[in-house]
Amino acid sequence: MKTMTCRQLGGACDKEFHSETFEEIARQSQQHGKEMFEQGDDAHLQAMQEMRELMQDPEAMQEWMKRKMQEFDSLPNH
Repeated sequence: MKTMTCRQLGGACDKEFHSETFEEIARQSQQHGKEMFEQGDDAHLQAMQEMRELMQDPEAMQEWMKRKMQEFDSLPNH
């Protein structure tokens, strides 16, 4: 089991997500983002805008995902 925070995944807080796979951590992060969007959380809305801008450049987004997967892989299991 590995842990990443919202902030590590481009978000705005230290909420922790736990999983055996990066894909599951990403899913948990997306769900959290939806909840924060629905609540109108300013910090998360700003982080979402930054991610939308990153997504405009497919190469940059692919590189960002690659780095996050590598970061996940390098984390210790607990």
